[in-house]
Order: sequence, then structure tokens, then C-alpha cells
Amino acid sequence: MPANELIRSSASAMAAKLAAKEVSAVELTQAHLDRITEVDGGARGVHAFLHVNTEEALAVAADVDARRAAGEKLHELAGVPIAVKDLIVTKGQPTTAASKILEGWMSPYDATVVKKLRAAGMPLLGKTNLDEFAMGSSTEHSAYGPTRNPWDLDRIPGGSGGGSAAAVAAFEAPLALGTDTGGSIRQPGAVTGTVGVKPTYGAVSRYGAIAMASSLDQIGPVSRTVLDSALLQEVIGGHDPLDSTSLTDPSTGLVAAARLGNVKGMKIGVIKELHGEGFQTGVENRFNDSLELLRSAGAEIVEVSCPNFGYALGAYYLIMPSEASSNLAKFDGVRFGLRTLPTEGPLTIERVMGATRAAGFGDEVKRRIILGTYALSAGYYDAYYGSAQKVRTLIQRDFAAAFAQVDVLISPTSPVTAFKLGEKIDDPLSMYLNDIATIPANLAGVPGLTLPGGLADEDGLPVGIQLLAPAREDSRLYRVGAVLESLLEAQWGGPILDQAPSLSQSVLETVGTAAKEAN
Repeated sequence: MPANELIRSSASAMAAKLAAKEVSAVELTQAHLDRITEVDGGARGVHAFLHVNTEEALAVAADVDARRAAGEKLHELAGVPIAVKDLIVTKGQPTTAASKILEGWMSPYDATVVKKLRAAGMPLLGKTNLDEFAMGSSTEHSAYGPTRNPWDLDRIPGGSGGGSAAAVAAFEAPLALGTDTGGSIRQPGAVTGTVGVKPTYGAVSRYGAIAMASSLDQIGPVSRTVLDSALLQEVIGGHDPLDSTSLTDPSTGLVAAARLGNVKGMKIGVIKELHGEGFQTGVENRFNDSLELLRSAGAEIVEVSCPNFGYALGAYYLIMPSEASSNLAKFDGVRFGLRTLPTEGPLTIERVMGATRAAGFGDEVKRRIILGTYALSAGYYDAYYGSAQKVRTLIQRDFAAAFAQVDVLISPTSPVTAFKLGEKIDDPLSMYLNDIATIPANLAGVPGLTLPGGLADEDGLPVGIQLLAPAREDSRLYRVGAVLESLLEAQWGGPILDQAPSLSQSVLETVGTAAKEAN
């Protein structure tokens, strides 16, 4: 099979070819490494990766091939390569959180999810780009430069996990891991035409994920199909005694749910507050199309109101920076990472810390640390952080009331399609509004999934459809998501990424032209 055709397969299709010995794990891994070399580098490359793990990935692939040849029983995804967001620590590879303060830092241990990937025999292709410490909605706040959207290299791939989503959309990796604090898996998925899942809080261990906001952060899968995400979540999920927030009874049966193919009789709730005014016309049109398809498949569509969702953005931008300011206090120039000495005055620990943090953190990180420290300060804690936590409780009650009426909730994932690079970077409030539909799930700890809903009429760019389910009921997302995905692909005549037939060639030509001009 030609390499270009092979890398466009789903992860489940790749796994089937590996099991049938139609292709080797080394061939599959090398094809993706070649793709990264072709499209990722240069001034006009996708720039999804901060580090490429060539030698180790090929060694793992060769070991999988040897064990398969010896007749050893392997995991279904053994030999299928994967990329990892550079917020998740990996032994033997740098972990930078896309920040200068951790430039070149090598973790002495693996995150729990990385251990599980290794145990499954999945070659790690490398570490993907993100907004510094996961603070952003566009991957423009990386200290190592922005990632570009494979659909249009002048547009953002979403954030903070734009690198993982772009890698999957550009066929550089069939699967990736991301982290989602306020939508950082789902929003990039929406604007790149990929599938992204935020599992139930605690369903996947956070041990080894560099914390931004500990009560909100969640590791989850990025893929090109709903089934692939289900397969990956079953690999990385489960209880972990190293994570005090890890659930002892996380959701199971995810892959079976994705293969069920039936939503007849299910009640699907349209969230009144998360569509309509403020949402791009093309986004709204594709959302309405998806509702009609689900109705035609036998689902009952009902409108539900979650009145406190309107306060979610304000509550999030008090809770998140408050927790972030506390979590980032460890980056002090004393124990690990960057150390910058003051240029004048006495050499004290306080002055070293100040100089290090001034040099090592970017503007967005500093902005959120200042906001969070203020919200937690004496005299303001109850007025800001305490009040935000009360709003969080109201949002949780809204979800509980909604799920008493319906099986799952549905909304657009992002109010707009991918905007131009640089368009909103100097307007933080406008940037924050991109997460308006995704933030409530993090505040309540419920699972959320985004899948491609088609292309917007105005610009031909991907639109995301978001599904939300009660805590521990992740399987409902996969059941409904797989059915909607199948209905949409039947309408389009294939996967959403096939709706951009020039994607591969346009990226290659752009990168090639830039390279020639540089020479």
C-alpha cells in the first residue's frame, strides 16, 4: 500500500493491517516519520511537533514486529504510532510545556498514560506543540512558535492542544494525546476536523501531566474517528493509585458503544444557551443539519435550558488562573528548569526567582498568574474565587437537571471556525470567548466529545459538534458520536478530511516553496 494512502487510514484500520501482517509496525511508523519530515518543518510548515522521537519510535516498532512474528498475543493497537502533547512527561524525551522555563528539561519518569502506551506497544512519534502551560485557545502562545492549521496554514489550529489536533489532521499521526482544562482537546478538534474527547474527570490518570488547574485538567484522546478515540481511551483509562482524583469505577464498554450503531429511542437535549446568537451562521447551519440526521435515526430531539451556563466563562477565568498561579509557583529557578540571575543588586533567592520567572514565562502565563494571585489574595478570596465556586455548583446543578430529562446534550463545539493567525492574540477577551461552549463540562467534571460536523458555508472550514454526557457515562458519547459520524460521512461521501482533497498537496507545496525561498 502506498505510504500516502496508509497514513490516511484510521487507527483501527491500521491495527487490522498490522494484525493481518499486511504492513509492519516499522513501515507504518516510518511512513508517519517521513510525513512529519515533509510537512512539519520550515517557516510555513504545520509545526505540530516540538520534538520528534525517531530512534525510539522505530525501535519500539521493530520490537512489536518481532513479538508479532513470534506469535505473541499483542494489544489491538500495538504498532500503531501516537503523538503526545508536550504537557505530559515522558522519560527519555524533553518535556517543555512549550515554555522557555522548561526548555530542554528531561523528566526522570513517565506519566501513567505514557506507561500505558508503552505497555500497549504504541511507538511514541514525539511531543506536540501547545500554548505555554496550556494557557490559550490558538497555540499562538507557545514559546517555540505557533502551530498552523492544515486546512489553511494562515489560520490557527485551536488551543491549547493545537499541536496534537494538527498532527492528526495533517496525517502526521493517527492518534494523539491532549489535555483539556476548558476545551483544549475539543476546541482544536472542532477547527481541524478531528475527533477529541474530554473523559469524565478522574477517568484517566493525570499523574505526570504538568498541572495548570488541578480541578479542571483532564487527559484525553485525539483521533480521526470516534471508534479510534474509544480504543485509545480504553488504553489510557482506569484507576491509578498515584492520582488522588482517579476514579475507582470509571466508565467501561467504550469500544462496544462506538460499534453499537443505534440511537433509536434516545433523548438528545439541545442546550438553549449554547447556540444561536453569537454563533457563526455556518456553524449554526451544520449544527442544525446534525440534529436532523439524529432525528432521522430515531433519536428524540428536545430543547433544555441551562441558565447558569452564561456565567461559566466568568467563573472559569477566576478558578483556572487561581489554581494555575498556585501550581506554577514551583517554577522558581531553584530546583529545576531555567535559572536566570538578576543583572544588578544583591544575589538573593527572591531576586533569582523574579528574574527567572520574568525571563521564562510568556505574556499569557504572566497575565493569568497575576489574575489568579489577585483573586486569591486576602480581602478578595470570597468575593472572587469563592463566588466562582458557588457558580460552579449552580452549573453542576444545571447539568443534573438536564440529564434528568435527556440521555446526552448537544451543542456546537466552538462558536466560530478557525480564525487567522494573529487576529485575536492581542485581544484576550475575544480569545477566551472561543471556549464558551466547552468550559461548562470542565467545571462540572462531565465528559465531552467533539466530532466533525461538516464545513461552514462562509469559509469552507471545519465545524465541530459537541456531545456531553453525565459523569462516568462516557460510553453514551461514543454511542451517539459514532452514529452521527456515520450519518454525516454517508452524506459527505467519506471522512471530513477527504473534503479537503488538496490538503496533502497544498501543505507539501507550501512547505517546499518556503524551503526553496530560504535557500
